[in-house]
Amino acid sequence: MAVLQEMTSQHAIELENQYGAHNYHPLPVVLSRGEGVYVWDVEGNKYYDFLSAYSAVNQGHCHPKIINALKEQAEKLTLTSRAFYNDMLGQYEKFATEFFGFDKLLPMNTGAEAVETALKLARKWGYEKKGIPTDQAKIIVCENNFHGRTISIISASNDPLATENFGPFTPGIVSIGYNDINALEEALKDENVAAFLVEPIQGEAGVYVPDENYIKEAFQLCKSKNVLFIADEVQTGIARTGRLLATCGNCSCSDKNCSKEPEVKPDILILGKAISGGVFPVSAVLANNEIMEVIRPGNHGSTFGGNPLACAVAMAALEVVRDEELAENAFILGKIFRNEMEKLIQESDLVRLVRGKGLLNAIVINDSEDSSTAWNICVALKDNGLLAKPTHGNIIRFAPPLVMTEEQLHECVGIIRKTILEFRK
Repeated sequence: MAVLQEMTSQHAIELENQYGAHNYHPLPVVLSRGEGVYVWDVEGNKYYDFLSAYSAVNQGHCHPKIINALKEQAEKLTLTSRAFYNDMLGQYEKFATEFFGFDKLLPMNTGAEAVETALKLARKWGYEKKGIPTDQAKIIVCENNFHGRTISIISASNDPLATENFGPFTPGIVSIGYNDINALEEALKDENVAAFLVEPIQGEAGVYVPDENYIKEAFQLCKSKNVLFIADEVQTGIARTGRLLATCGNCSCSDKNCSKEPEVKPDILILGKAISGGVFPVSAVLANNEIMEVIRPGNHGSTFGGNPLACAVAMAALEVVRDEELAENAFILGKIFRNEMEKLIQESDLVRLVRGKGLLNAIVINDSEDSSTAWNICVALKDNGLLAKPTHGNIIRFAPPLVMTEEQLHECVGIIRKTILEFRK
């Protein structure tokens, strides 16, 4: 550990370049410590984290309650596999199903695994419950989605970087435009459709927020056609958008003051990332009995899925979201952030649009998608003490930990404003 503590940023970057696969293009900063909304690099420089590990660290870095749960469980039992029962899984399943309002939970480890699980579950339901002919089940997805990187999931992608030279691809996937209710209605005319898989907000695509009624109308269409509505809330879930789940609805209120029933309750809900507060790989697929009962012993599983360590961490992480009212905080701070960015648009022609919900937001830079402007702005933000990352060329996503205070948010807005107004191409 002494060698690692003395390592420079340049050395760490050189090690990754030499010994690691080049499947990412990180911002040139090497982080070694995190606490709450802050991270520090190996030289001791302090930054605001405005990415939150792609919304995995909603509860803030190294939240003491979550870390304590990890430590306590790690000293007792970490893994049994599902060959045996353990004393944590049932408790976690009860806690999480009651927390989100479903009958059953199928535990996995990563978001991509959870999406794959949902696809398998939907197909099996389609054959055994809906009566779709063998091997004819179809899943509808949306263009510009991001559901993960496995072969089946990239089969649903129209991103050439994700698909080039990885074929042949999984059949039975139908792609339609996002936020296009007419296209969905047309696709649902096919009686072999088992499910519609959708992100309530397309995060990786640049924080695209659909029309206010799109998710609700899509859900109702699926119901009318006996098609499962699958919500991929790996990034948008767990309070990120100012509601516990982005599919809760489009009310102009926070969870704390809302007494309405959710407008949309997915048939299958996919969760990951912040369900563990970024402390441990945990994901989950939730559904009611009529759907989940098609999964029987031998159909699906994971050695690490539902391990005691993951269960302890996830329960603590969800308790933090509830007890610290993180959805409410995200709702309030999100409105402030977008208002401040709207003011910035009036001051600078470098920013042409802000969009988002809760504390999942993005600004669109007034330049072409193949320009380096957004990247260079993010480097300048880093130099000024705030970490963010471009997506799709000219879009910068801003998603800080939900434990951020209003004072901290205004400080960050000041950093963003200063950087944009002083930026020179």
